[in-house]
Amino acid sequence: MIRFLLICLGGALGTGARYLIAIGAPRLLGTSFPYATLTVNVAGSFLLGAVMHVGLTTTLISPGLRLVLTTGVMGGFTTYSTFNYETMEYLREGAFWLAGINVAATLVLCLLAGALGLALARWLVGS
Repeated sequence: MIRFLLICLGGALGTGARYLIAIGAPRLLGTSFPYATLTVNVAGSFLLGAVMHVGLTTTLISPGLRLVLTTGVMGGFTTYSTFNYETMEYLREGAFWLAGINVAATLVLCLLAGALGLALARWLVGS
C-alpha cells in the first residue's frame, strides 16, 4: 500500500511539473507551436532513459524508487516517455520491425481513437 501511495505522490509531482511547463512555455516561447508538449515529451524521454539505465545497471536507484520515478513521476509527466523507451529497447535489441510497428500503430491508432472520441462527443452533445 505504501508503494502505491508513493507512486500516486510521484504522479502528482509529475503532473504538477507538466502543468508548470504548460503555463511557462507559451509565455517564454509563444503559442505558434506546441512547445510545452514538445518540452515535456523530450524531457520525459531523456529522464526515463537515464533513470532506467541507472536503476537497472547500478545500485544508485532502488527498484522501489525506480518504480516511483518512472511509473509515478514520469507517468504523471508524460506517457510518451514510456512509448519512447519501449521503442528504443526494440531498436537496441535489433527488433526494427517491432519498433516500426510500435511507432506506426501508436501514431495511427491514437489519431484514429482521438478522431472517434471527438466524433462520439460531437454526436452526444453536438458541435
